[in-house]
Amino acid sequence: MLQALSSKTDANNLPNRWFIVIAAILMQLCLGAVYGWSVFTRPLENQYGWSQTQVTLTFTLAIFFLGVGTIIGGLLQDKYGPRLVATIAGVLYGAAYLLTGTASTLGELYLWYGFLGGIGMGMGYITPVATLVKWFPDRRGLITGLAVAGYGAGALIMSPIAASTIDSFGTSETFFGLGAVYLIVVIVAAQWYKVPPEGYKPPGWEPSEKEIAARSSRDFTTKEAMATWQFYVLFAILFLNVSAGIMIISQASPMGQDIVGMSEATAAGAVVGTISVFNGAGRVFWAWVSDNIGRKQVFLIMFLIQAVIFALLPSLTTVSLFVVATAIIGLCYGGGFGTMPSFAADYFGTKFVGGIYGIILLAWGLAAIPSPLLIAKIKDSTGTYTGAIYIIAAVALVSAILPFIVRPLKQESSSDPDEPDDTEKIPEPE
Repeated sequence: MLQALSSKTDANNLPNRWFIVIAAILMQLCLGAVYGWSVFTRPLENQYGWSQTQVTLTFTLAIFFLGVGTIIGGLLQDKYGPRLVATIAGVLYGAAYLLTGTASTLGELYLWYGFLGGIGMGMGYITPVATLVKWFPDRRGLITGLAVAGYGAGALIMSPIAASTIDSFGTSETFFGLGAVYLIVVIVAAQWYKVPPEGYKPPGWEPSEKEIAARSSRDFTTKEAMATWQFYVLFAILFLNVSAGIMIISQASPMGQDIVGMSEATAAGAVVGTISVFNGAGRVFWAWVSDNIGRKQVFLIMFLIQAVIFALLPSLTTVSLFVVATAIIGLCYGGGFGTMPSFAADYFGTKFVGGIYGIILLAWGLAAIPSPLLIAKIKDSTGTYTGAIYIIAAVALVSAILPFIVRPLKQESSSDPDEPDDTEKIPEPE
Protein backbone atom coordinates (compact mmCIF):
# COMPACT_ATOMS: atom_id res chain seq x y z
CA MET A 1 0.00 0.00 0.00
CA LEU A 2 2.81 2.41 0.85
CA GLN A 3 4.36 1.78 -2.55
CA ALA A 4 1.02 2.29 -4.28
CA LEU A 5 0.59 5.60 -2.53
CA SER A 6 4.15 6.77 -3.16
CA SER A 7 4.36 10.45 -4.08
CA LYS A 8 7.88 10.45 -5.49
CA THR A 9 8.06 12.15 -8.90
CA ASP A 10 10.22 11.12 -11.84
CA ALA A 11 12.21 14.13 -13.03
CA ASN A 12 11.41 13.15 -16.62
CA ASN A 13 7.69 12.73 -16.01
CA LEU A 14 6.56 15.86 -14.21
CA PRO A 15 2.80 16.42 -13.75
CA ASN A 16 1.09 19.70 -14.48
CA ARG A 17 1.57 21.48 -11.17
CA TRP A 18 -1.69 23.42 -11.56
CA PHE A 19 -3.67 20.17 -11.28
CA ILE A 20 -2.25 19.84 -7.77
CA VAL A 21 -3.53 23.36 -7.02
CA ILE A 22 -7.04 22.40 -8.15
CA ALA A 23 -6.94 19.25 -6.03
CA ALA A 24 -5.77 21.30 -3.04
CA ILE A 25 -8.61 23.81 -3.37
CA LEU A 26 -11.25 21.06 -3.64
CA MET A 27 -9.83 19.30 -0.61
CA GLN A 28 -9.71 22.50 1.45
CA LEU A 29 -13.31 23.37 0.57
CA CYS A 30 -14.30 20.12 2.30
CA LEU A 31 -12.07 20.65 5.32
CA GLY A 32 -13.14 24.29 5.77
CA ALA A 33 -16.71 23.23 6.51
CA VAL A 34 -15.78 23.41 10.19
CA TYR A 35 -16.34 27.19 10.07
CA GLY A 36 -20.00 26.48 9.40
CA TRP A 37 -20.39 24.46 12.61
CA SER A 38 -22.92 26.95 13.96
CA VAL A 39 -25.52 25.59 11.51
CA PHE A 40 -25.63 22.44 13.66
CA THR A 41 -25.76 24.23 17.01
CA ARG A 42 -29.49 24.88 17.36
CA PRO A 43 -30.62 21.54 15.83
CA LEU A 44 -28.38 19.61 18.24
CA GLU A 45 -29.62 21.69 21.18
CA ASN A 46 -33.23 20.99 20.27
CA GLN A 47 -32.71 17.29 19.54
CA TYR A 48 -30.71 16.35 22.64
CA GLY A 49 -31.36 19.19 25.10
CA TRP A 50 -27.71 20.22 25.20
CA SER A 51 -26.76 23.82 26.00
CA GLN A 52 -25.20 26.21 23.50
CA THR A 53 -21.93 26.15 25.46
CA GLN A 54 -21.81 22.36 25.36
CA VAL A 55 -22.40 22.21 21.60
CA THR A 56 -20.03 25.10 20.87
CA LEU A 57 -17.24 23.31 22.75
CA THR A 58 -17.26 20.81 19.88
CA PHE A 59 -15.98 23.56 17.55
CA THR A 60 -13.27 24.59 20.02
CA LEU A 61 -12.09 20.99 20.35
CA ALA A 62 -12.06 20.51 16.57
CA ILE A 63 -9.88 23.59 16.06
CA PHE A 64 -7.55 22.58 18.90
CA PHE A 65 -7.08 19.06 17.56
CA LEU A 66 -6.67 20.50 14.08
CA GLY A 67 -3.48 22.04 15.44
CA VAL A 68 -2.39 18.64 16.74
CA GLY A 69 -3.26 17.07 13.39
CA THR A 70 -1.08 19.52 11.47
CA ILE A 71 1.92 18.41 13.51
CA ILE A 72 1.18 14.72 12.91
CA GLY A 73 0.47 15.25 9.22
CA GLY A 74 3.45 17.53 8.66
CA LEU A 75 5.94 15.16 10.23
CA LEU A 76 4.48 12.10 8.48
CA GLN A 77 4.44 13.91 5.14
CA ASP A 78 8.14 14.72 5.38
CA LYS A 79 8.78 10.99 5.85
CA TYR A 80 6.16 9.22 3.72
CA GLY A 81 5.04 11.86 1.24
CA PRO A 82 1.81 13.88 0.85
CA ARG A 83 -0.37 11.36 -0.99
CA LEU A 84 -0.44 8.78 1.79
CA VAL A 85 -0.98 11.39 4.52
CA ALA A 86 -3.76 13.15 2.61
CA THR A 87 -5.47 9.80 1.94
CA ILE A 88 -5.40 8.95 5.64
CA ALA A 89 -6.74 12.44 6.38
CA GLY A 90 -9.66 11.82 4.02
CA VAL A 91 -10.50 8.54 5.75
CA LEU A 92 -10.39 10.12 9.22
CA TYR A 93 -12.32 13.22 8.21
CA GLY A 94 -15.05 11.38 6.33
CA ALA A 95 -15.35 8.81 9.12
CA ALA A 96 -15.63 11.61 11.69
CA TYR A 97 -18.77 12.97 10.00
CA LEU A 98 -20.27 9.51 9.54
CA LEU A 99 -19.67 8.62 13.19
CA THR A 100 -20.94 12.02 14.36
CA GLY A 101 -24.23 11.09 12.72
CA THR A 102 -24.50 8.23 15.22
CA ALA A 103 -23.57 10.35 18.27
CA SER A 104 -26.21 10.55 20.98
CA THR A 105 -24.06 11.77 23.88
CA LEU A 106 -21.76 14.76 24.31
CA GLY A 107 -18.82 12.42 24.81
CA GLU A 108 -19.43 10.82 21.43
CA LEU A 109 -19.89 14.23 19.80
CA TYR A 110 -16.59 15.48 21.22
CA LEU A 111 -14.77 12.25 20.34
CA TRP A 112 -15.95 11.92 16.75
CA TYR A 113 -16.23 15.50 15.51
CA GLY A 114 -13.93 17.28 17.96
CA PHE A 115 -11.07 14.79 18.24
CA LEU A 116 -11.21 12.54 15.15
CA GLY A 117 -12.50 15.27 12.85
CA GLY A 118 -9.94 17.74 14.15
CA ILE A 119 -7.03 15.33 13.62
CA GLY A 120 -8.25 14.54 10.10
CA MET A 121 -8.66 18.22 9.28
CA GLY A 122 -5.18 19.07 10.51
CA MET A 123 -3.51 16.26 8.59
CA GLY A 124 -5.40 17.27 5.46
CA TYR A 125 -4.82 21.00 5.85
CA ILE A 126 -1.03 20.86 6.11
CA THR A 127 -0.49 18.46 3.20
CA PRO A 128 -1.32 20.61 0.13
CA VAL A 129 0.30 23.67 1.71
CA ALA A 130 3.62 21.92 2.31
CA THR A 131 3.48 20.27 -1.12
CA LEU A 132 2.74 23.34 -3.21
CA VAL A 133 5.56 25.50 -1.79
CA LYS A 134 7.91 22.94 -3.33
CA TRP A 135 6.23 23.13 -6.75
CA PHE A 136 5.96 26.94 -6.89
CA PRO A 137 9.21 28.60 -5.77
CA ASP A 138 8.36 31.34 -8.27
CA ARG A 139 4.94 32.14 -6.75
CA ARG A 140 5.38 30.89 -3.21
CA GLY A 141 3.03 33.38 -1.56
CA LEU A 142 0.24 33.37 -4.12
CA ILE A 143 0.12 29.61 -4.42
CA THR A 144 -0.08 28.91 -0.70
CA GLY A 145 -2.79 31.56 -0.53
CA LEU A 146 -4.77 29.68 -3.17
CA ALA A 147 -4.11 26.40 -1.38
CA VAL A 148 -5.79 27.61 1.81
CA ALA A 149 -8.39 29.92 0.24
CA GLY A 150 -10.74 26.98 -0.15
CA TYR A 151 -10.59 26.37 3.58
CA GLY A 152 -11.77 29.89 4.32
CA ALA A 153 -14.64 29.56 1.85
CA GLY A 154 -15.70 26.02 2.74
CA ALA A 155 -18.44 27.12 5.14
CA LEU A 156 -20.08 29.24 2.44
CA ILE A 157 -20.81 26.12 0.41
CA MET A 158 -21.58 23.74 3.24
CA SER A 159 -23.76 25.94 5.48
CA PRO A 160 -26.77 26.49 3.18
CA ILE A 161 -26.66 22.87 1.96
CA ALA A 162 -26.49 21.54 5.52
CA ALA A 163 -29.24 23.86 6.74
CA SER A 164 -31.58 22.75 3.96
CA THR A 165 -30.74 19.08 4.47
CA ILE A 166 -31.31 19.31 8.23
CA ASP A 167 -34.76 20.80 7.62
CA SER A 168 -35.66 18.08 5.11
CA PHE A 169 -34.03 14.95 6.50
CA GLY A 170 -32.64 15.62 9.98
CA THR A 171 -29.30 16.27 11.66
CA SER A 172 -27.94 12.71 11.68
CA GLU A 173 -28.78 12.17 8.02
CA THR A 174 -26.99 15.44 7.17
CA PHE A 175 -23.81 14.26 8.88
CA PHE A 176 -24.06 10.94 7.00
CA GLY A 177 -24.44 12.69 3.64
CA LEU A 178 -21.63 15.16 4.22
CA GLY A 179 -19.37 12.41 5.53
CA ALA A 180 -19.83 10.31 2.39
CA VAL A 181 -19.11 13.28 0.11
CA TYR A 182 -16.07 14.42 2.08
CA LEU A 183 -14.66 10.89 2.25
CA ILE A 184 -14.77 10.55 -1.53
CA VAL A 185 -13.65 14.07 -2.52
CA VAL A 186 -10.71 14.29 -0.11
CA ILE A 187 -9.38 10.82 -0.96
CA VAL A 188 -9.68 11.44 -4.71
CA ALA A 189 -7.98 14.85 -4.40
CA ALA A 190 -5.18 13.26 -2.39
CA GLN A 191 -4.18 11.05 -5.33
CA TRP A 192 -2.94 14.12 -7.25
CA TYR A 193 -0.35 15.02 -4.64
CA LYS A 194 3.29 14.46 -5.54
CA VAL A 195 6.58 15.98 -4.50
CA PRO A 196 8.84 17.44 -7.20
CA PRO A 197 12.43 16.32 -7.71
CA GLU A 198 14.86 17.89 -5.27
CA GLY A 199 15.98 21.33 -6.39
CA TYR A 200 13.03 21.68 -8.78
CA LYS A 201 12.63 25.03 -10.53
CA PRO A 202 10.08 25.94 -13.21
CA PRO A 203 11.67 26.15 -16.67
CA GLY A 204 13.27 29.53 -17.25
CA TRP A 205 12.84 30.79 -13.69
CA GLU A 206 15.65 31.98 -11.45
CA PRO A 207 15.15 33.65 -8.06
CA SER A 208 15.72 37.39 -7.93
CA GLU A 209 18.33 38.95 -5.65
CA LYS A 210 15.49 40.14 -3.41
CA GLU A 211 14.10 36.59 -3.13
CA ILE A 212 17.54 35.14 -2.42
CA ALA A 213 18.12 37.71 0.32
CA ALA A 214 14.79 36.90 2.00
CA ARG A 215 15.19 33.13 1.95
CA SER A 216 17.25 30.65 3.92
CA SER A 217 20.38 29.38 2.22
CA ARG A 218 19.64 25.77 3.22
CA ASP A 219 16.86 23.45 4.36
CA PHE A 220 16.43 23.20 8.12
CA THR A 221 15.20 20.03 9.78
CA THR A 222 12.28 20.45 12.16
CA LYS A 223 14.62 20.08 15.14
CA GLU A 224 17.03 22.69 13.78
CA ALA A 225 14.21 25.13 13.04
CA MET A 226 12.85 24.80 16.56
CA ALA A 227 16.29 25.67 17.93
CA THR A 228 16.09 29.16 16.39
CA TRP A 229 14.38 32.20 17.89
CA GLN A 230 12.87 32.99 14.49
CA PHE A 231 10.69 29.87 14.72
CA TYR A 232 9.05 31.12 17.90
CA VAL A 233 8.56 34.61 16.50
CA LEU A 234 6.69 33.17 13.51
CA PHE A 235 4.65 31.03 15.91
CA ALA A 236 3.79 34.12 17.97
CA ILE A 237 2.90 36.17 14.87
CA LEU A 238 0.38 33.56 13.72
CA PHE A 239 -1.00 33.09 17.25
CA LEU A 240 -1.62 36.82 17.70
CA ASN A 241 -3.13 37.31 14.23
CA VAL A 242 -5.51 34.38 14.75
CA SER A 243 -6.42 35.60 18.26
CA ALA A 244 -7.55 38.94 16.86
CA GLY A 245 -9.60 37.54 14.01
CA ILE A 246 -11.20 34.66 15.84
CA MET A 247 -12.54 37.05 18.48
CA ILE A 248 -14.75 38.59 15.80
CA ILE A 249 -15.57 35.25 14.17
CA SER A 250 -16.74 33.76 17.46
CA GLN A 251 -18.95 36.75 18.40
CA ALA A 252 -19.76 38.41 15.07
CA SER A 253 -23.53 38.05 15.21
CA PRO A 254 -24.20 39.15 18.83
CA MET A 255 -21.56 41.88 18.51
CA GLY A 256 -23.34 43.35 15.48
CA GLN A 257 -26.63 43.26 17.37
CA ASP A 258 -25.15 45.04 20.42
CA ILE A 259 -22.93 47.65 18.74
CA VAL A 260 -25.08 48.82 15.80
CA GLY A 261 -28.46 47.29 16.59
CA MET A 262 -28.58 44.66 13.85
CA SER A 263 -31.36 42.12 13.86
CA GLU A 264 -30.33 38.53 14.49
CA ALA A 265 -31.11 37.57 10.89
CA THR A 266 -29.16 40.51 9.42
CA ALA A 267 -26.19 39.86 11.66
CA ALA A 268 -26.11 36.17 10.75
CA GLY A 269 -26.34 36.88 7.04
CA ALA A 270 -24.48 40.13 6.50
CA VAL A 271 -21.69 39.85 9.07
CA VAL A 272 -21.02 36.12 9.23
CA GLY A 273 -21.31 35.75 5.45
CA THR A 274 -19.07 38.74 4.79
CA ILE A 275 -16.38 37.48 7.16
CA SER A 276 -16.41 34.10 5.39
CA VAL A 277 -15.97 35.71 1.97
CA PHE A 278 -13.17 38.02 3.06
CA ASN A 279 -11.50 35.31 5.12
CA GLY A 280 -11.11 33.33 1.90
CA ALA A 281 -10.18 36.37 -0.21
CA GLY A 282 -7.59 37.53 2.30
CA ARG A 283 -5.70 34.26 2.01
CA VAL A 284 -5.09 34.91 -1.67
CA PHE A 285 -4.80 38.71 -1.61
CA TRP A 286 -2.24 39.13 1.17
CA ALA A 287 -0.25 36.09 0.02
CA TRP A 288 -0.03 37.65 -3.44
CA VAL A 289 0.99 41.00 -1.96
CA SER A 290 3.70 39.25 0.08
CA ASP A 291 5.32 38.01 -3.14
CA ASN A 292 5.77 41.64 -4.12
CA ILE A 293 6.62 43.47 -0.88
CA GLY A 294 7.71 40.66 1.46
CA ARG A 295 6.12 38.55 4.21
CA LYS A 296 7.40 40.74 7.06
CA GLN A 297 5.90 43.85 5.54
CA VAL A 298 2.52 42.16 5.02
CA PHE A 299 2.22 41.10 8.66
CA LEU A 300 3.34 44.52 9.83
CA ILE A 301 0.64 46.18 7.71
CA MET A 302 -2.05 43.70 8.81
CA PHE A 303 -1.35 44.20 12.52
CA LEU A 304 -1.45 48.00 12.16
CA ILE A 305 -4.69 47.86 10.15
CA GLN A 306 -6.31 45.62 12.76
CA ALA A 307 -5.18 47.88 15.61
CA VAL A 308 -6.93 50.83 13.96
CA ILE A 309 -10.10 48.89 13.05
CA PHE A 310 -10.51 47.40 16.53
CA ALA A 311 -9.94 50.79 18.14
CA LEU A 312 -12.73 52.27 16.00
CA LEU A 313 -15.14 49.33 16.23
CA PRO A 314 -17.01 50.26 19.46
CA SER A 315 -17.74 53.76 18.13
CA LEU A 316 -19.30 52.67 14.83
CA THR A 317 -22.95 53.65 14.46
CA THR A 318 -24.17 52.19 11.16
CA VAL A 319 -24.62 48.67 9.89
CA SER A 320 -22.63 49.34 6.71
CA LEU A 321 -19.60 50.61 8.62
CA PHE A 322 -19.70 47.63 10.96
CA VAL A 323 -19.87 45.21 8.04
CA VAL A 324 -16.92 46.96 6.35
CA ALA A 325 -14.90 46.83 9.57
CA THR A 326 -15.53 43.12 10.10
CA ALA A 327 -14.75 42.45 6.43
CA ILE A 328 -11.33 44.06 6.85
CA ILE A 329 -10.67 42.03 9.98
CA GLY A 330 -11.70 38.87 8.11
CA LEU A 331 -9.35 39.85 5.27
CA CYS A 332 -6.42 40.13 7.70
CA TYR A 333 -7.38 36.95 9.53
CA GLY A 334 -7.30 34.98 6.30
CA GLY A 335 -4.15 36.80 5.23
CA GLY A 336 -2.23 35.28 8.11
CA PHE A 337 -2.99 31.75 6.91
CA GLY A 338 -2.20 32.64 3.31
CA THR A 339 1.14 34.28 4.07
CA MET A 340 2.63 32.24 6.92
CA PRO A 341 3.37 29.03 4.94
CA SER A 342 5.60 31.00 2.58
CA PHE A 343 7.13 32.87 5.52
CA ALA A 344 8.14 29.54 7.09
CA ALA A 345 9.42 28.17 3.78
CA ASP A 346 11.47 31.35 3.19
CA TYR A 347 13.16 31.09 6.58
CA PHE A 348 13.63 27.32 6.91
CA GLY A 349 13.53 25.92 3.36
CA THR A 350 10.94 23.63 1.78
CA LYS A 351 12.34 20.12 2.35
CA PHE A 352 10.99 19.75 5.90
CA VAL A 353 8.39 22.51 5.80
CA GLY A 354 5.59 20.02 6.45
CA GLY A 355 6.78 19.31 9.98
CA ILE A 356 7.96 22.86 10.63
CA TYR A 357 4.78 24.60 9.51
CA GLY A 358 2.69 21.85 11.05
CA ILE A 359 4.07 22.79 14.46
CA ILE A 360 3.67 26.51 13.78
CA LEU A 361 0.00 25.82 12.99
CA LEU A 362 -0.49 24.63 16.55
CA ALA A 363 -0.72 28.38 17.21
CA TRP A 364 -4.07 28.26 15.40
CA GLY A 365 -5.52 25.69 17.76
CA LEU A 366 -4.15 27.44 20.84
CA ALA A 367 -5.43 30.86 19.72
CA ALA A 368 -8.97 29.47 19.47
CA ILE A 369 -9.09 29.16 23.26
CA PRO A 370 -8.18 32.46 25.03
CA SER A 371 -9.63 35.08 22.69
CA PRO A 372 -13.27 33.88 22.58
CA LEU A 373 -13.16 33.18 26.33
CA LEU A 374 -11.73 36.65 27.01
CA ILE A 375 -14.42 38.49 25.12
CA ALA A 376 -17.18 36.32 26.60
CA LYS A 377 -15.93 36.89 30.16
CA ILE A 378 -15.58 40.66 29.76
CA LYS A 379 -19.00 40.87 28.09
CA ASP A 380 -20.59 38.90 30.94
CA SER A 381 -18.99 41.07 33.62
CA THR A 382 -19.43 44.50 32.02
CA GLY A 383 -22.41 44.01 29.71
CA THR A 384 -20.46 45.40 26.74
CA TYR A 385 -17.82 44.26 24.26
CA THR A 386 -15.91 47.56 24.42
CA GLY A 387 -13.25 46.58 26.95
CA ALA A 388 -12.33 43.34 25.17
CA ILE A 389 -12.19 45.09 21.79
CA TYR A 390 -9.81 47.75 23.10
CA ILE A 391 -7.58 45.04 24.60
CA ILE A 392 -7.36 43.32 21.22
CA ALA A 393 -6.58 46.67 19.56
CA ALA A 394 -3.68 47.21 21.95
CA VAL A 395 -2.41 43.66 21.44
CA ALA A 396 -2.51 44.08 17.65
CA LEU A 397 -0.51 47.30 17.92
CA VAL A 398 2.17 45.71 20.10
CA SER A 399 2.23 42.65 17.83
CA ALA A 400 3.48 44.81 14.95
CA ILE A 401 6.89 44.78 16.64
CA LEU A 402 7.40 41.08 15.82
CA PRO A 403 7.44 41.21 12.00
CA PHE A 404 9.54 44.36 12.29
CA ILE A 405 12.35 42.61 14.21
CA VAL A 406 12.39 39.08 12.69
CA ARG A 407 15.00 38.31 10.03
CA PRO A 408 16.05 35.23 8.03
CA LEU A 409 19.03 33.07 8.88
CA LYS A 410 21.89 32.89 6.39
CA GLN A 411 25.02 30.83 6.05
CA GLU A 412 26.52 33.42 3.80
CA SER A 413 25.46 37.00 3.23
CA SER A 414 23.92 37.75 -0.15
CA SER A 415 23.79 41.48 0.40
CA ASP A 416 25.98 44.15 -1.10
CA PRO A 417 29.28 44.36 0.87
CA ASP A 418 28.82 48.11 1.19
CA GLU A 419 25.36 47.67 2.74
CA PRO A 420 24.68 46.59 6.35
CA ASP A 421 23.79 42.89 6.64
CA ASP A 422 20.76 42.30 8.89
CA THR A 423 20.66 38.52 8.48
CA GLU A 424 21.84 36.17 11.18
CA LYS A 425 24.76 33.87 10.33
CA ILE A 426 24.47 30.19 11.14
CA PRO A 427 27.09 27.46 11.08
CA GLU A 428 27.10 24.68 8.53
CA PRO A 429 25.21 21.62 9.81
CA GLU A 430 27.48 18.95 11.27
